[in-house]
Amino acid sequence: MSKKMHISLTVNGKQEEFLAEPRELLIYTLRERLNITGPHIGCETSHCGACTVTIDGKSVKACTMFVAQADGADVTTIEGLGNPDSLHPLQEAFKEHHGLQCGYCTPGMITRAAKLLEENPNPTEDEIRFGMAGNLCRCTGYQNIVKSIRAAATEMNAAKEAAE
Repeated sequence: MSKKMHISLTVNGKQEEFLAEPRELLIYTLRERLNITGPHIGCETSHCGACTVTIDGKSVKACTMFVAQADGADVTTIEGLGNPDSLHPLQEAFKEHHGLQCGYCTPGMITRAAKLLEENPNPTEDEIRFGMAGNLCRCTGYQNIVKSIRAAATEMNAAKEAAE
């Protein structure tokens, strides 16, 4: 058995400290140790994107990252984007434009889409499809996912303009 190491993470704005084996995968840390169940375990090979989180400003698939690699990092999951009383514009858009069916991929989709819109606030349909290519959905034809992301971009851009 490996020697446990002290891990310190900021997850959704909350500081977390614990001992963990360096080989523990971040997805298991989030789900089992910290009870943050938004990121899902899908393929465990980085192909599906159900486990997508944002770490230090980058989209990362948590099923392929050791918790030791995330030590000291700032981690954002779907739970950190909004809450039931105040949905993130992407969460609202996915709801309004039917961007989900079973919902299994949705947390990873929305988390990745949030980063995509941060990087490119006004993406074209092709840019959305390219930017979301690492996140798979087995239920939809992706059209409503793209539509949801475009609607959220419009809403977020309008809110930004109104605030200026």
